[in-house]
Amino acid sequence: MAFTAQDVKLLREKTGCGMMDCKKALTESNGDMDAAIDYLREQGLAKQAKKAGRIAAEGVAFAETNADGTVGVVIEINAETDFVAKNADFKAFVKTCADTVMEKNPADVDALLSETVVGGTGTVAELLQEKVLTIGENIKIRRFSRFEGSVVSYVHADGRIGVLVNFDTDVSNKDGFSAYAKDIAMQVAAANPGFLNAESVPAEVLEHEKKILKEQVINEGKKPEIAEKIVMGKIGKFYKENCLVEQLFVKDNDLSVQKYTDKVAKELGGSIAIKEFVRFEKGEGLEKRADNFADEVASMVK
Repeated sequence: MAFTAQDVKLLREKTGCGMMDCKKALTESNGDMDAAIDYLREQGLAKQAKKAGRIAAEGVAFAETNADGTVGVVIEINAETDFVAKNADFKAFVKTCADTVMEKNPADVDALLSETVVGGTGTVAELLQEKVLTIGENIKIRRFSRFEGSVVSYVHADGRIGVLVNFDTDVSNKDGFSAYAKDIAMQVAAANPGFLNAESVPAEVLEHEKKILKEQVINEGKKPEIAEKIVMGKIGKFYKENCLVEQLFVKDNDLSVQKYTDKVAKELGGSIAIKEFVRFEKGEGLEKRADNFADEVASMVK
């Protein structure tokens, strides 16, 4: 498979490696981008590449909860230009779609399109078509998630990132819990964890990571049988970087998210467990332009 100068540029953006290293990686992998990333990691030249860093399509990621925080929705709706994404009419449409998901609980986007909009008489599909005609751009409802429980929502940078986190808690201090929950939602936005905890990492993901790490260690000159033992130690670092509860808490690097959670639960006189989370970054995976908002969010949190 041939590759282009644009492929080299994209690989550099994804991995931070030099141009010649990227060219060699693409040559070795016959132009396969994911294989080239693996090659660079095996050579110890690149850290894990977050595929969610591919940002292109405009639109918004929006998140909200109901008044008492028992139901929450995060939704991504795409448009063609950033100008339209900031349009008040477009934002109102996004809010209507989120409210409809919250009230009607559709199974998927197709089911949502056939629902009658909250506060109106037509379907979501009809309202969507109307907005396409009046705004003059293609608009697409891409995805949504809905949680029931003790839910908090967070929107970063006017809709670049939308986060929803669901908790199990018996804490009666609502203000104290709300402040803690907002911290966790901002952690998800900033640190972009791929998984909740070590137990939730799929076996195939773990095996792929072990293979990469083993090749790294062997390339450093270690024997295969020793490499296996070293890899098991390195997997712990993978968990700390990619699992929410094991990540360092952005506001206090002396604590993990789990230790911060335990500390707050003790202070508030109850129990808190993080059940699940969703993080939508607008346009992620739709095209090949790399932008990273994690540093921006992290600096804001601090």
